[in-house]
Amino acid sequence: MSEGGIVASFVVPVHPHTVLAPDKNPGWRKLRDAYDDAAATIKDLNADLIIIYSTTWPSIIGHQIQADPNPEWVLVDHDFHDLGSISYSFNIDAEFAHAWNDASEKRGLQSRCVNYKGFPIDVGSVVALTLLNPDNKIPAVIVSSNMYANRSETTVLAKSCLDVVKAQGRRAVAVTAMSLSNRMFTDFIDAKQDKIHSLKDDEWNRKILEFLEQGRMEDVGQLSRTIHQQIRVQKVVAFKPMWWLSAMNGNRNDLTGKVLAYEAIHGAGCAVVHIDPTPSGAGEKEYDEDDVEYFHGERGVLDSAEEAPADTQHEHEQPSDGGQKMEQNGPALWDPTEAEGSVNTDAAPKPVGAYPHARKVGDMLFLSGVGPRQPGTNAIPGGPIHDENGEPLDYDIKAQTHAVVDNVKRIVEEAGATMEQVVDVTTFLVDMKRDFSGYNEVWAQTLGKVGPTRTTLAIDALPTPIAVEMKVIVHLGE
Repeated sequence: MSEGGIVASFVVPVHPHTVLAPDKNPGWRKLRDAYDDAAATIKDLNADLIIIYSTTWPSIIGHQIQADPNPEWVLVDHDFHDLGSISYSFNIDAEFAHAWNDASEKRGLQSRCVNYKGFPIDVGSVVALTLLNPDNKIPAVIVSSNMYANRSETTVLAKSCLDVVKAQGRRAVAVTAMSLSNRMFTDFIDAKQDKIHSLKDDEWNRKILEFLEQGRMEDVGQLSRTIHQQIRVQKVVAFKPMWWLSAMNGNRNDLTGKVLAYEAIHGAGCAVVHIDPTPSGAGEKEYDEDDVEYFHGERGVLDSAEEAPADTQHEHEQPSDGGQKMEQNGPALWDPTEAEGSVNTDAAPKPVGAYPHARKVGDMLFLSGVGPRQPGTNAIPGGPIHDENGEPLDYDIKAQTHAVVDNVKRIVEEAGATMEQVVDVTTFLVDMKRDFSGYNEVWAQTLGKVGPTRTTLAIDALPTPIAVEMKVIVHLGE
């Protein structure tokens, strides 16, 4: 089974107008056409799972995950029942839902599955699945938006979902069903007179869309704090899907975005946006969050960076001479060196010395040692092997190995090559007895399918608290 991943992400509106009355307003029709374009993209990508995070399914006690294999009912929107009804019969991947629930609980979240005949599906999910999956062939899963979840909890929810996506080898599409500005007119209006409720709402909507179109998913997540301080309607739930979607995409700022439509529905700012995981080549993000792997119950919800305790901030990097940055719990990070034939990318973690990510010599590409550290955050998927005092910690060698392969792939693709052109790999393990089996399993799922030669060596330590590193050679010729 190949490793799964997110093949596309979408932001989509929740209102029933795009299903029931698209031709009553030119803007509604544009949103409907954009929905149809998104559906065609999902079909062309051969996606085998649609994951819906819906702001119109609020929950209080943890997160709830729809696990009824075939929920059927008729939706009538509470506010817009005059538009008519939407009959639905959805194909829910109950197995995935239960696996996600288990993965969430392992990461410290309060979570449960819903499998109750007659349990109503929320309007946002109904609209999204009706239009994105019109023939109902792609299985789906729906998760609620917890009213009190902070960014840490929302991030861990996404990571638990990705655990299952990768484990099951799924080609998944992540969808947030939401409005941008969610302030609606409180009186009924003539459909032809619809517009964004206020100039301030429109300005913030366009700033969000500007970031999304640049693929700056993580910046959108951070922008939510600033917006929340200025808008008049204090609805925290509106920003959680951006946190979730950012985490589903690795909190990256180098995605490829496209705004398919932006219009008003009864005053609310609504958009259909396609986020492609293909790296755009954008610069390194300023990541100011803890890269949390487990949720421990704390909830600040929308604490600002200024209000958060100093020891929770990701301010460990302090500039020093020579282009270096000092890490609190590790060696200095360096900007990769530039020389003839050098290949460097912001999509890979910074080196711990004066060397490039890779170097071309003729038709060969030689990569420097690549570990699992994440670009920008320096976080270690699966956890570090020891703490700052050198005390051993439990860690996940599979997660670390997957992250190494991902980093290798980013560097190889920056050089204009593909993973199929990798010809030789030397792997270094700091605990051969403990880790070889898990590392070997991930190898079989990833690089093993390419077929490079391989040497695996046991070593005493690596410069950062990681368990695995790879030295890779690529043949750039035909």
